[in-house]
Parts: sequence; C-alpha cells; structure tokens
Amino acid sequence: MDFKKIQMPRLVYIGSGVINETGKICNDLKIKDNLLIVTGSLTQKIAGDLVKENLEDSDYNVSLVKIDDATEKSVKYVEGKSDDMSLILGVGGGKVIDVSKMASKSKNVDFISIPTSAAHDGIASPLASIKQNNQDSSSLYAQAPISVIADTDIIRKAPFKFLSSGCADVISNYTAIKDWQLANRLRNESYSESAAALSIMTAKLIIESSDAVKKELEESAKLVVRSLFSSGMSISIAGSSRPASGSEHKFSHAIDKIVKKPALHGHQCGVGTIMMMNLHGGDWKFIRDALKDINAPTTAYDLNIDPDDIVDALSIAHEIRKDRYTILGEGGLSRSAAKNLAIRTGVI
Repeated sequence: MDFKKIQMPRLVYIGSGVINETGKICNDLKIKDNLLIVTGSLTQKIAGDLVKENLEDSDYNVSLVKIDDATEKSVKYVEGKSDDMSLILGVGGGKVIDVSKMASKSKNVDFISIPTSAAHDGIASPLASIKQNNQDSSSLYAQAPISVIADTDIIRKAPFKFLSSGCADVISNYTAIKDWQLANRLRNESYSESAAALSIMTAKLIIESSDAVKKELEESAKLVVRSLFSSGMSISIAGSSRPASGSEHKFSHAIDKIVKKPALHGHQCGVGTIMMMNLHGGDWKFIRDALKDINAPTTAYDLNIDPDDIVDALSIAHEIRKDRYTILGEGGLSRSAAKNLAIRTGVI
C-alpha cells in the first residue's frame, strides 16, 4: 500500500494567558494518569511551575525534570523519568522542546509543546536537533506534538532577540525552497508543491508584516508564533526539513562547528540567506533589507562573529549534511570565492 503519513498537532492554542488552560486542554485531549513536565532552570520559573500547578489543579499526577542541553544524554535522562507517563510536556525553548520530542517518540507517548520564546520553527515540527556522542547536532525525525500551547503574554516578554531570530528563521525559507527546487531539477529529489507554497507564503507574511514586529508587543508575538507554526507544518507535509532548511542552514551549522560562542540559530540562518540568495542570483538586497526591518543581524559584526570565521564557515558549509544537495554543490566554495561572496553582500 502506497501512502504518506503526515503528523500535525490536533489542537493549537495561541493567545494571552492560554497557559492557564493547560489542564483543561489535557482533559479535552482525553489525557489521563501521570504527566511529565520537561523544562529548564530559567523556564521553570517563567512557566514550568505554573503549568505544574495548573495540571495539579486538574487532578493530574505531575512530575517535573530539568535539562540544560539538547544532547542524547538529556534525551536518555528524560526517557528514564518517563516510565508510566501518559504525556510529556516540553515547557521552554528549542532545546527543551527538542529533547521532549525525542523522548516522547522513544517512549511512545504523546507530547505537548509549550514554548516560552519564538526563536525558531521547531515548536510544531516533527524534527528535533540533538547533539549525539559529542558530535555536531543532528536533525532527527521525532514526532509532532499533539498540541501546541503558545502563551503570547509569556513569549512577548522574552528578550526581543528571540523574536527577531524566529522571524529570520522563517525568512530563510526563501533560499531553502530554491535549494530544494535545484535538487529536484538536478537530482530528481522528491518535491512537494504544497509544502513549498506554504513555506514561501509564511516567509512573505513575515516580510510584509515586518513593521508590526515590535518589542514586547503581543500582536508581534502572535504573528511570529503563527508563522513559525505554519513553517513547521510545511515540514510535516514534506516529511523532511527541506521546506525550511537549505544552504543557509548548512552555513549556520558550520558556524556552530567553528565558533566557541555562536549567535542565535535564526540570526545565523538569516545572514546565510543573504549570501545564498546572491549565489542563486536572486534579490539578496531584498532579504537583507527585510532582516534590517526586524532588527535582525545582517553582518558578521552584528552577529559578533569574526569575519574570518564567516569565510571559514562558507568554505566548509557544503560538508554539512552531504546528503542534502544545495546551491553549494558537492565541492563547495573555495576560500577566495567565499570571501568575495561575503564582501559583495556586505556581510564582512
């Protein structure tokens, strides 16, 4: 039988104070018995304790664990705490949510995503970025949450850099789709028109609404969360991260390998998008100006990364995920070509 399985959340709640409805939402989803909250040290204070109290008020037995990173060790730790649990709730940023996804898949239990910031599109997608065996982070297929509970009052209070990072991550869909189309033409890679259309529509929405993305504004938080959710859905439809990850993400992951203290993932992808759009022969200035509109970095100096590291990352980016064909090709850029690219786009 030839069929395709698409995982998507059953219930999505986006709004101010919605975190206080967590217990009721779990009841609506027919969740029973014991629940496990996964959170971080800071996000426990921001939202984790509140979720725990709310669930206990709804007569659930609730346990809470804290993690510090998105590693295989953290996933195993959460798995060990998940025996007899009927649901895992990830309350925090991307690392917390990714670890919760992987642990819930391994334990074959449902998972609810409760983001405390909007820095990237992992809040609703079935993919998780996990560091394995002291190696680089890998994008792994986990499972989509059965529900997303995004409290915009909490998210708007997070540092604005997280919101602009989320916007930049969505804008990077532009070059991700160009890379995907290139792989389809040259390698006959499977391509989904519907997933690509949703991805591009989401990126356009962010750019067209860029003047509405303001610090501590709830409407801004709603806009970005909805866009990140939509981008995550394009990944679910495609069955891979192709609609939202291409050469610009390879560049970002290369930065992570080289730099001791990388910038935010979305910000690095945004700067990568400027350069990769130039390689594609597209309107890279349009991308640069859109990033400026949301106060996202557009240069190495904005990222607080040494220009030489930018050039080095461009030179090795093609080695990241060699199975994923992009504009960088198999041989990548020479160091001189990488430097020229960064200079002509104003990145260095």
